Amino acid sequence: MTMTQPARRMPRQRALLTAGTGIVAALGLSLAMTTAATAQPAGPPSAAAATTVSPAGHGFTATLSGKATFKAGSVTVTCTTSSSSGQVPDAPGNHNPDGAVSSSTTPATYGSCTTSMPGVSAAVTTSGTWGVAMQNGAPVTAGLTIPVGGFVLKTSGLASCTVTAAPTSAATVNGTWTNGAPSTLAFANASVPVKVTGGFGCPTSSTSSTFNAVYRVSDTTDPASQITVTG
Repeated sequence: MTMTQPARRMPRQRALLTAGTGIVAALGLSLAMTTAATAQPAGPPSAAAATTVSPAGHGFTATLSGKATFKAGSVTVTCTTSSSSGQVPDAPGNHNPDGAVSSSTTPATYGSCTTSMPGVSAAVTTSGTWGVAMQNGAPVTAGLTIPVGGFVLKTSGLASCTVTAAPTSAATVNGTWTNGAPSTLAFANASVPVKVTGGFGCPTSSTSSTFNAVYRVSDTTDPASQITVTG
């Protein structure tokens, strides 16, 4: 007697799992700016050089240049809009003879986000006090921290998952600052801890994600001036 084999479901399972794997990549969105109180520059504290951020007291806006991409395995999440704003500390707070200069910012906003997997959409919400700590050096670095739970990504479609950045404590990552007109803040494969919850297809075992993006930082107090980091 010939036995009838049950219908195979592996193609759909693979699709769901692959879609879920890519969701964690979007966590990197949270790295646009950081909490000033906990942000730390790269390198050992003993090697920290004097830092001055200018002009003192000027407001600034960081705006995404091009696209921010977030990748996990073969899946990519892309956002085309992101921004945050803040203010350089008033003098003498804009100068630190022993290390980084910190300033708080508004929570970064993110929009027009898509995934490379059909049938999966994403929405991002942010909260809390964010900021950036700049450290003069070669290169100039930025210690970036997202506050606890300050970034939440939710997906819908083939996989319904929630990705929370810095789930238990503030998480710090590193970026690179370049003085210019405007100055830029770049992130290359920046990493941040995450917690993923959800049902089938969600990468609940994933604990980190990476982020790549470049932000243009403009002086909003005097558009003819540039935000710069020196010694």
